Amino acid sequence: MTFNFLSLDYIYYPISGIMWVWHEVFGFVLGPNNVLSWVLSVVFLIFTLRAILFKPFMKQMDSQLKMQAIQPEMKKIREKYKDDKQRLAEEMMKFNKEAGVNPLASCLPALIQAPVFIGLFHVLRMFQPVENPTGVWNLRGQVYFFGSQDVQSFANAKLPGGAPIIGFMTMPPGQLAFLEGLREAIVWWGVPLMILAGIATHLTSRRSVARQREMNIDASANPQTAIMNKLMLYLFPLFVVVGGPFFPLAILFYWLANNSWTFGQLWFAHRLQDRRALEAGKVVEEAKEAAKFSKPLPGAKPRAVTARQVIEPTKITPNGNGAAAGSGGTTPPPDANGGGSGSASTSTPGSSTKPAPGARPQRPGGQTTKKKKKSGRR
Repeated sequence: MTFNFLSLDYIYYPISGIMWVWHEVFGFVLGPNNVLSWVLSVVFLIFTLRAILFKPFMKQMDSQLKMQAIQPEMKKIREKYKDDKQRLAEEMMKFNKEAGVNPLASCLPALIQAPVFIGLFHVLRMFQPVENPTGVWNLRGQVYFFGSQDVQSFANAKLPGGAPIIGFMTMPPGQLAFLEGLREAIVWWGVPLMILAGIATHLTSRRSVARQREMNIDASANPQTAIMNKLMLYLFPLFVVVGGPFFPLAILFYWLANNSWTFGQLWFAHRLQDRRALEAGKVVEEAKEAAKFSKPLPGAKPRAVTARQVIEPTKITPNGNGAAAGSGGTTPPPDANGGGSGSASTSTPGSSTKPAPGARPQRPGGQTTKKKKKSGRR
């Protein structure tokens, strides 16, 4: 295994390394020569790279939202400094810095995916047989992390019907004969894969365009934006379908898996953004409601503080049973001595009600205390 520092081996070796790991995993379960092990190794290579790029992808989505939110202010700056290009560039850079927006952040995931596709296409092409000067087709002895045995296994991996996974519809006859593959089988597998990959690309682009229209209607009405949307909706899927016959079947599996992942990732990212926006809106509304109670309006009179309700003491009936005031009970008239007839202010156990003025103290059990008569004896 040799590394050329002056080539794109910086891309080829990581791509082949991830694919080799997944082939070892699925080969342990399904068998190293099973065609499904090779297909899954390509698919999970894409899933692994897209999972690594998920965080930059979310930053891209957040950057796009911020860019759409500041479009009105940017439009004002363009109109204000439309005659001074240098001042316009300075003001735009200053405004982006203050708003915390990086225009290049939205391009980062796309810039990373392009080398991934180039690297995978190159690695898969290295598995194909090559013709020596004598006209004999042979396989390479080593393809980056894959040894000669793996290269032979990949070349012999065929889908049902006799379609080599590294074969393509326009493969030269001698190369196809060396792989012992059938062109009809490659077409039978390639056409549905091309159509499905094109549909997945169209649905992904359609979701992105619909999201753009929801978030910023004015931007979607821009002629340049409308042209880009048309290209995304129709030209990119058409490129997948038209270019399909010139790419190996493994690349078509890559396109289908990649676009399917992108569609699901967009759905998840949009739901996550909507939930964040909803939570932020709730926080703002709660802050507004709290401000209504903490800050009075200008010229408004201060509200009076309501006092706690005072409960009157319990009045005592002549028979010693208390009737609470306001409870519908009848209060007996006082006797001639100005108090209750031998009654005292009663309170329920554990109650803190004070006795009425002039009432005699009451013993536990509801009986009043009586004074002992003095005897005549001294």
